[in-house]
Amino acid sequence: MLTQDIVFRFLRSKPALNHSQIEKEAGLPSKTLYKAQGGLINLNENHLAKLGPVLRNYGFSEEQFSKAKVISIVNHKGGVGKTTSTINLGKALSLLGNRVLMLDMDSQGNLSQCFGIHQPETQIIDSLLDKLELPIIEIESKLHLSPSDIQMAYRELELVNSIGSEKRLSNKLAPILSEYDFILIDCPPALNVLTTCALVASHECLIPIQPEASAYHGVENLFNRIFEIREHLNYSLRVRGIFFTMVHKNQSVHRTMIDHIRQVYGHFAIFDTLIETSTVIKQSQVAKQDLFEYSPKSNSANQYLALAQELATA
Repeated sequence: MLTQDIVFRFLRSKPALNHSQIEKEAGLPSKTLYKAQGGLINLNENHLAKLGPVLRNYGFSEEQFSKAKVISIVNHKGGVGKTTSTINLGKALSLLGNRVLMLDMDSQGNLSQCFGIHQPETQIIDSLLDKLELPIIEIESKLHLSPSDIQMAYRELELVNSIGSEKRLSNKLAPILSEYDFILIDCPPALNVLTTCALVASHECLIPIQPEASAYHGVENLFNRIFEIREHLNYSLRVRGIFFTMVHKNQSVHRTMIDHIRQVYGHFAIFDTLIETSTVIKQSQVAKQDLFEYSPKSNSANQYLALAQELATA
């Protein structure tokens, strides 16, 4: 069933579409879509009935846009910006009008702590092992969080020994896919059962890479694991792309490494937006705030917003 939210999701994914032309083809009054996106009006059943056939001519399908896109942010090397990127991509996507759920699959719990969630009464690992619903906390109206902390590490062996362990997260997410546009999973810095759970539950994975030799080595092992999971457990999993974090744009070593990675892994999508090293990112981490809360006009916030726009238009 076509809804206003689904119409907006499709239009955000196709920024080159001319809204005035769509209105003309659908026989809608001028500025209808503009007013609806600005919250001045709501698209009614008559609007949606007229828009449906027109949007399908531009590639729309209800199946594609009726359920969340589940994306793991994964790299088994620590300190490359997985959690920072999950936090700020999640917030940026919500600011673009998307309904976003973030999952903290790292027992360090840094994602949860950023939003003031410490020692949650119920957390993801409890849901996977104890037949409980996935715990979901509302951070803002379009931004939700499923938390974790060190308890996940204590119970990881239980999950390893559980029947169907790799598919348990996927099963928990299935009933709520229609409630979100994006579900972002912050993976731990290890190729363990928790990372496997995340990848089995995902449609796509994003790979943050710091453009230095120490961060680059071992990436091939990550791709091998992704392809093994695709072959044996989740045939629909794809690598959405690589993005660079902690970049010093004026440093020749970083420029050389970025060019090298673009050549070696050019068969994957590589995002144009670079996330540069900045004091603001470190300060926001200390303050336990996302960038859009801590410093909304900073270059770092603008970079994550640009990255979210690239992701949303895929």
